[in-house]
Amino acid sequence: MNWDVIEAKLVDSDTLHVRFRDGIAGDVVFRPGFFRGVFAPLRDTERLRQLTVVDGVVTWQEGFLDLAPDAMHQAIRERGVWVLE
Repeated sequence: MNWDVIEAKLVDSDTLHVRFRDGIAGDVVFRPGFFRGVFAPLRDTERLRQLTVVDGVVTWQEGFLDLAPDAMHQAIRERGVWVLE
């Protein structure tokens, strides 16, 4: 799919840079309010840094946590950034 993530890296304690199969690239910005519930462990920058890309999806904790690549792609295509609050 075009929204498959092919590269993701943490560029700051609250920002990921991602690139998709179709060449679109941009940032995912995590606001403090995002780090609650199942995402609370990612408040720790070292844990956040342990991201992987599996089958086109940004994921943590061996696939237990992930971000929706289709929603990410749409936001980045439209605005260049996906802000998660």
